[in-house]
Amino acid sequence: MELASKELKYKKLIIVLSVAIPLAVAVLFGVKIEGYDFTFLPPIYASINGLTAILLVVAFVAIRNGKVKLHESLMKGCIGLSASFLVMYVLYHMTSESTPYGGEGVIRYVYFFILISHILLSIAVIPLVLFSFVRALSSQFDKHRKLAKVTFPIWLYVAVTGVVIYVMISPYYVH
Repeated sequence: MELASKELKYKKLIIVLSVAIPLAVAVLFGVKIEGYDFTFLPPIYASINGLTAILLVVAFVAIRNGKVKLHESLMKGCIGLSASFLVMYVLYHMTSESTPYGGEGVIRYVYFFILISHILLSIAVIPLVLFSFVRALSSQFDKHRKLAKVTFPIWLYVAVTGVVIYVMISPYYVH
């Protein structure tokens, strides 16, 4: 299969996934499954976000130092961690009531700014990561580098703010 048709095939799949994943998450938020206790998940998926952030930085340093195979392995790990995060996050929200943020004053506005920017950028980062990944796998390194320069800071922001959101809301969790 020639490169152009491969790219078109993946482009269609990435677009479908980029729409389907946020829609599925939104729909599944409305589904409540009783009888399961997954209240232990938030610190785990917050830790996964933290680990993803660390690995993203290490992968960045690796590629800057010419360690292509290490970079590739770390980036695959980051994708796997992000997928694991998503599964746990949805599982938690399908089996537990949402926790309202209890902070007051300016910190409340800070929390909601971080939360909203995190949510919006977590949607935007899906196609960015997938297109970056496909371009690297198909050896389109110039295109990969150009897109990765946009993808990396957004993905890092989403991973770090995921931890910040957890830290800010964790005092209000009911156990």
